[in-house]
Amino acid sequence: MHELDSHSSAHDDIATPATPTRKRPKPGERREQILHTLAYMLETPKSDKITTASLAARLDVSEAALYRHFASKAQMFEGLIEFIEQSIFGLVNQIIAREEQGYRQVQAIMQMLMTFAEKNPGMTRVLTGEALVNEDARLQERINQLVDRLEISLKQSLRIALTQHQTGEGLDPSLRAALLINVILGRWQRFARSGFGKLPSEGLDAQLRVLLS
Repeated sequence: MHELDSHSSAHDDIATPATPTRKRPKPGERREQILHTLAYMLETPKSDKITTASLAARLDVSEAALYRHFASKAQMFEGLIEFIEQSIFGLVNQIIAREEQGYRQVQAIMQMLMTFAEKNPGMTRVLTGEALVNEDARLQERINQLVDRLEISLKQSLRIALTQHQTGEGLDPSLRAALLINVILGRWQRFARSGFGKLPSEGLDAQLRVLLS
């Protein structure tokens, strides 16, 4: 996934300077701030491992304040993964509803996944598993499940493309979907390992024409 209030008083018709006071975050707002800050800190690939202490320091709150919203750092990462899942599969569903041609569905899904990574570099490190090293093993399992769901979505669109004679028949949809998943993961990893310099969308359309021919 931020403000000040002020008031003034008068004495003998002379106004005193406004005194800023801190507003209490609205319900859910602090939770969003924590997740937003965690994602932001992940945008520095070569930084030290993120701890609850460093996260609390960046937010200028105590570690106890973090634990009022999340029972553990693993739950914070789960919050990021939940955001990723909702965002990506919400867009996948929109693409499938909008595009009748299977080939166009695959193109649009692939392009969306690259654009999502470029707009959310810190979350790309979660998708590749790089940010989850030494974290709770269930986090990587959840990412694995997310990737499996993506593969299923691509396979369904490839089957449609095959029935519409929009793609070559030499490779069945299951094998082709697995190949596309490898391309996605490879482009995400290259993006993250290059310090977010190698954009995953670069040259994608040309490569897709080869992969789907």
